[in-house]
This record gives sequence, structure tokens and C-alpha cells, in this order.
Amino acid sequence: MKINFPIVYFAFFLLIGYSFTGCEPDRKKPGYDYFPDMVYSKAYETYQANPNYSDGKTVQNPVEGTISREMIPYQYPKTEEGMKKAGIELTIPKNLVEVNPERGKREYEIFCGICHGSDGKGEGILYKSGKYPTEPASLVSQDMIEKPDGEVFHVITVGSAIMQAHASQIKEEDRWKIILYIKNVLQKDNKKRLDSLASVKKVTK
Repeated sequence: MKINFPIVYFAFFLLIGYSFTGCEPDRKKPGYDYFPDMVYSKAYETYQANPNYSDGKTVQNPVEGTISREMIPYQYPKTEEGMKKAGIELTIPKNLVEVNPERGKREYEIFCGICHGSDGKGEGILYKSGKYPTEPASLVSQDMIEKPDGEVFHVITVGSAIMQAHASQIKEEDRWKIILYIKNVLQKDNKKRLDSLASVKKVTK
């Protein structure tokens, strides 16, 4: 293949010239831009003022009364009555009953373990650090074992006392998977321990 040296030389010197003119020692002057229409958007940015709307905003509120696709608004208020009603009416979806606990364990460790502890006894890292004002509830106590699943789901969803709501952070299906992990792993392990202690007491008597 025959190389056209004049063109090669021209391209080389053009590149050298650009390296001097395209770079500036001042970072506020970046030099030349390739494809400036891609660098500088001609469209309005999300939170930029927009004269095309009466309120002057680019981001507009949803039409009143509409909800996001596949989203069902939570119907139970953050009250004692709301929690009791959720406990009666909400149950673990049947398609999740036999689900692998790994997803529930992962979500628990991310969102719950820091306060309630990896074993669910209420002694998480945040509590041990002294930054938690009160001792988090034990999730493996007898009261929690007997608590309806719907009530636990309600607390995770809307929060309780100083515990924040997690509805915006954890998908509905994953909230149920967390409950299954608590029931089928943490509470079951603790129940075995309590039963063992009870049997030891009987023998010693």
C-alpha cells in the first residue's frame, strides 16, 4: 500500500497544532468542543426555569388523582387502628411462601440489621454506637413471633415511633421477603434456642 506522505505530515502537524490551541492552562477555559450540541443541551434541564409553563417549572406535577404505573397506594394509616386492620387483612402472598430466603436476608441486612442486629435481637451497630435513642425492638421475642404478618408489614411500610417508613426504599414484594426471612430463619433459630433452654430448666428441676 502506497502511503501519501504529504497528507500524513499535514495530519500530524494539524494534531500538534490542536494540542496547543485546544488545551488551556485555565480550567475555566476548556478550549474547543467537538459536537457542542451534545455538550450544551438545547432542551430544558429537569430543574431549570421554563417560560413555557405558567408556573415557570420544567418538571410538572402529575395530574391530580393519578398514580404511577403498577403502583397501588397503601390504604392503611399510620395509627394503631391502621396497624391492627392491616394485621387482619394483609397476609403473605402465596407465591412468596416458598421463596428462597436469600433475597429476604439481603434486604434485611441492608435496611434492618443496622438497628435490629444481624440476629434480630435489637442490638445492631447503630444501637451499639450509642447513636440510637432507644433500644430497637427484638424481632425474635415471643411477642414478635405471635404478631400478625400484616402488622409487621405495616410497620415496615409506614414506620413506627422513631423508625422511619421504608415504603419508598423497599419494594412491596421485598418487604414480604424480609418478613419471611425473619419468620423462617431468625425467629425459628431463636425459638429452637428458647425451647432448648426450657427443656434444660425442666431437667434441672
